[in-house]
Amino acid sequence: MKIITTNVFVDDQEEALRFYTEVLGFEKKTDIPAGAHRWLTVVSPISPDGVELLLEPSDHPAVPPFKAALVADGIPYTSFSVDDASAEFERLSALGVEFVQAPTTMGPVTVAVFDDTCGNLIQIASM
Repeated sequence: MKIITTNVFVDDQEEALRFYTEVLGFEKKTDIPAGAHRWLTVVSPISPDGVELLLEPSDHPAVPPFKAALVADGIPYTSFSVDDASAEFERLSALGVEFVQAPTTMGPVTVAVFDDTCGNLIQIASM
């Protein structure tokens, strides 16, 4: 068994695609019409055949309160690995990404948390 797709709930698929590709640097992998929305995934350019991130619409009634509760408690929805969290913090900050937690070292790991403009907090982490 292996993970091939994971998701992040987004309020607007087109805006999420712009942010995740133009700002974060992921690449669009799949874009298939699916009713009122799309099966829309992005991948890391480092691993184009790796795990896909589904930009899933937040339409289900349970999603908005779930997302709001995570944000209110400062809990990231997911985490992305980076080579250097401090350098990535600087790069993304220069692109206008708003961080809610600056790089923080916890033992062997450095983490930072940003707002993805789609209603989620996302953590970046480096060893």
